Amino acid sequence: MANTVLLNNLAHQDLKVVTRFGAEFGDNVSSVLAFPTEFIELQKEYPILFRKNPETQKFHAIVLLGLSQGENLFLNPTVKAGWDAHYIPAVIARGPFLIGFQSDTDKKKVPVIHIDLDHPKANDEKGYPLFLEHGGNGPYLDHIARILNIVHEGIAMQDAMFNAFTELGLIEPVDIEIDLHNGEKQRLVGNFTINEEKLMALGGEQLEKLNKLGFLPLAYAVISSMTNIRKLTEIKNKKK
Repeated sequence: MANTVLLNNLAHQDLKVVTRFGAEFGDNVSSVLAFPTEFIELQKEYPILFRKNPETQKFHAIVLLGLSQGENLFLNPTVKAGWDAHYIPAVIARGPFLIGFQSDTDKKKVPVIHIDLDHPKANDEKGYPLFLEHGGNGPYLDHIARILNIVHEGIAMQDAMFNAFTELGLIEPVDIEIDLHNGEKQRLVGNFTINEEKLMALGGEQLEKLNKLGFLPLAYAVISSMTNIRKLTEIKNKKK
């Protein structure tokens, strides 16, 4: 069970957070949620795929980190921070921090930072301090605030993006088949992507609308990211 509380500089003045990544911190996962606000960075490193919630029938985005359950091919204890890629997905990079909401003086819901005190990265002994000696936010906490903003803004725009892609018939199922050097074959099912031919066949008015909404470059980012499946396969072959 998580022990999630509102972060504040009085109760948590001495709190520190480990910034390394590793299996011991729960980072050994084969996929994580991804958000439209990070697609441009994600497509440089990972395959971006869509999945559908069977209950709500809504789409959400994920990035593949591994090809088997509980496998994260980007974890590498020999590199800085233990993660072998330039960009780390926001859901992983945020560590023990979460977005919460509280009412301001006008009774409007505003986002605030919460922390899971039972998370293995949170402690009083090692890692980066969250607050300065006299109570202000430390550089690491400012970094976390930017990551949480990526998540917050991404959640706010994802339904509109998927609605636009769906209305234009751009989303299609994709089965991924992988042949490893040791003869093992793997098949990943239940995923969706953008149909490049349908995207290229859109009329000028449709493309202009997608572009004005900011979704056209995101569609191309998803398409471009699919080449990273080969990258994952190569990493796995080297580790076999």
